[in-house]
Amino acid sequence: MPIFNQTIRRKIVGIALGLIVLMLVTSILSMVMSSQVGVLLDELTDRYIPAYGHLARANIRSLERSVALRRMVMMKMQAPSEEEAYAARLHEFEEADRKIDEEAESARTLINAIIDDTRTPSDNAALARIETRIETTLTELRHDANEDHAKLLQQVDAKQMTEARGTLEHLDGIRDQFNQKMDAIRADMLKQVFASTGTVISRQRQAIIISGVVTLLAAIVGFAFALLVSSGITRPVRLLLAGTREVEAGRFDKTITVSTQDEIGELAGAFNRMIEQLRHNERIRETFGRYIDPKVAQGLIDRPEVATDGQRRVMTIMFSDMSGFTSMSEGMTPRGLVKVMNHYFTVMSAPIRSNRGVIDKYIGDAIMAYWGPPFIEEDEPALLACFAAIDMADQVPALQQQLPDLLGIRAMPTPCDLRIGIATGEVLTGSIGSELMMSFTVMGDAVNLASRLEAVNKAYGTRILISQATADAIGSRLELREIDRLAVVGQSMPQPVFEVMGRAGALTAPLEKLRTHYSEGLATYRARRFDDARTAFNAALESIPGDGPSRTMLARIAEFETSPPAADWDGAWRMDSK
Repeated sequence: MPIFNQTIRRKIVGIALGLIVLMLVTSILSMVMSSQVGVLLDELTDRYIPAYGHLARANIRSLERSVALRRMVMMKMQAPSEEEAYAARLHEFEEADRKIDEEAESARTLINAIIDDTRTPSDNAALARIETRIETTLTELRHDANEDHAKLLQQVDAKQMTEARGTLEHLDGIRDQFNQKMDAIRADMLKQVFASTGTVISRQRQAIIISGVVTLLAAIVGFAFALLVSSGITRPVRLLLAGTREVEAGRFDKTITVSTQDEIGELAGAFNRMIEQLRHNERIRETFGRYIDPKVAQGLIDRPEVATDGQRRVMTIMFSDMSGFTSMSEGMTPRGLVKVMNHYFTVMSAPIRSNRGVIDKYIGDAIMAYWGPPFIEEDEPALLACFAAIDMADQVPALQQQLPDLLGIRAMPTPCDLRIGIATGEVLTGSIGSELMMSFTVMGDAVNLASRLEAVNKAYGTRILISQATADAIGSRLELREIDRLAVVGQSMPQPVFEVMGRAGALTAPLEKLRTHYSEGLATYRARRFDDARTAFNAALESIPGDGPSRTMLARIAEFETSPPAADWDGAWRMDSK
């Protein structure tokens, strides 16, 4: 057992480790790509967007500077001049001027940081041009505006208002040019912001796609790896399972290929040895089954106490016999007779087996079979026995054509036919015999009655006769016709016997008329109204010419004309009587 655990554990752990490695590789790759997207996103939020904001605020500071300048002029132009208000406006002007420089310098710093960062892709040439344009625009603003600011203040102090107004307008033009240039710079910067945003989105989408593809590839590789490793375990197990199902189905001709050297391989070898032993046992069982019904053999194996103890059960018994066998066998060679009988038994045994009957024995040209528990359910024996009888009778026409071909002659010297008797009742089941030889069989009145009914077919010209108990068990599931009340040898009380005419609903119109007329004739016969009975039986013969029971009853009525029945006659026929 330790070797088994170690071997199987190694294979299972190998699968688990392989899957863990693939999972780690996939996770690391996803983390790396996510970090790259994070760097791009940080650059967008910490540099591109703030740089654009600084440029926008530089425009705003320019407007604030212009407003502060106009207020300074207005303070100077008032009479008297408000020096304190002028000083406040001058401070606002200088503060706005300083903030323009700060915003522009902050934007340039962020742009240079973007250019210097080698981790992220960016249009460094375009950014460098933007940075240069910011510096140039700011330098031009200082060069053009500083001189005009000083001139404007001098003109205001000298009360040269006309000249001051012209200088102010010139400063407004310089401011507008500055704002226009800054707007152009901001537009180009906005393009860089959009480009960076597009890069982030593209990299994020790329990371998702690559992560999905890598995960899928990892899953495929992991599945292939697991399949490759686990197949060494599952393949022989599946073969063992298939072999087990074959054994369960009773097929012992398949062996398992030993493809591994581990414990499963040893198990496969042991399974093959078991199959060989089962095959040997099956050959013995098949040989044994040729001499005893397989159901009986299996029942004796599964429940041996049934054979030793014996039981009383309600069963249905069948006896069948080939009519004309004696005269037919007189003109045959022993080899031809054996060939005919083997073929006859093969054909007639098949319906019994297919309807779950048990063949008890072959007696000359007769077959004894029975139906009942534990081989089938208690409510089915009578019906299955009659189904088997109908199927056997259906085989007679084909059998009559096959026998001459089997013997190599044109026609049989005597046509063969079939007689079947079926009875239901309590019987004794068990192994009967001596210490030297025993046979599992059934014994009882029902066995005797079935044998007698088979023989009575000859008197009535019928093929299938059944007892009252069998007819009661069948009910309306078959088409039956009461033939007579009969007291067989060994029984004092007569009982009705019935002919099986066919399956339910299978009667033709002539057969329906036959059954109706025969029933009328039987009732008037038992009432000693023999003229009416004769009329009814003749009507039955008109429906089906040659009907055996009708002809038998007419012959019996003819006998009564010369020898009337006794006064206590009960309408039954006794086999020991004439």
